[in-house]
Amino acid sequence: MHYLLFYEVGDDYISRRAEFREVHLEKAWEATERGELLLGGALANPVDGAVLLFRGDSADVAEKFAKADPYVTSGVVKRWHVREWTTVVGKDAATPVRPKPATASRKSLKESSSAD
Repeated sequence: MHYLLFYEVGDDYISRRAEFREVHLEKAWEATERGELLLGGALANPVDGAVLLFRGDSADVAEKFAKADPYVTSGVVKRWHVREWTTVVGKDAATPVRPKPATASRKSLKESSSAD
């Protein structure tokens, strides 16, 4: 399964994160090497949070990361929460769902729209 870890940060995030960034990145890359963290980064325009995508059997993998992250323990991250994400499309989807084979009605719809 996939899990999204959402970070909400304060107005001082940009100025405060530098002090903790190297350790944060070290922990993030270690989680990546273990196959837990797939992607992560700050939201932009405005920089008011971050999202990290985890893979695991439960939300514990993302929760453990957050609880040990220096951004969280230092207070740079004001709030965080984890959401299970049902991924259905893409080569890494946890529960891939493919479209059904074309039916006669969809074929005729497609043919009529291409004739216009």
